[in-house]
Amino acid sequence: MTSKKYNKTNFHKHTFCEFTEVELTTISNIDWTYQSKSGSGYCFTEEGVYRSSNHWGRAANCRWRLISSSRTKINNSQNRIGYAKWTDFYPNNETDNLFYIEVNFDTKEVKFQHKNNTNYNGKFFLRNASETAKVIRQIKEILESDAWAKYYYFEDIEKVRLHIIQKLISTNVSLNQIRKELK
Repeated sequence: MTSKKYNKTNFHKHTFCEFTEVELTTISNIDWTYQSKSGSGYCFTEEGVYRSSNHWGRAANCRWRLISSSRTKINNSQNRIGYAKWTDFYPNNETDNLFYIEVNFDTKEVKFQHKNNTNYNGKFFLRNASETAKVIRQIKEILESDAWAKYYYFEDIEKVRLHIIQKLISTNVSLNQIRKELK
């Protein structure tokens, strides 16, 4: 199975991509060759694309994430510049099971990744976009609050929290089914 090749003519059509944030000072003489209707600027190279935008995440029919080394939360009120290689773009649609969920228990961060990502090892359950979003909301609730556990008694709530989340990301067992198992 050959994977689709992306370039400046098709990268903006139903794709998932993680752009790496770039400081303007490192590319100060960049030639922005295209500006979208929403105001994002693009500069195309042989290897990839620079994007300057104040909106990241869902962009039209794409899911484009900006990865920042500054660890500051990406807010969509200021322009940030990202770079991605053409090989960093993957197909995206609403119906296929393309996404898996990663959880960082130390920082309590939850994010989805594309199955074509080189980190995918087959241990995580694949879902479509809407199911992935639903499970992410559930995981965030379990990570960030104890309200879900008020009708249970656990000796070690952290161990149970870990068990529930690992089951959610590695199987298609629903949160309700997992809750029933806990009783």
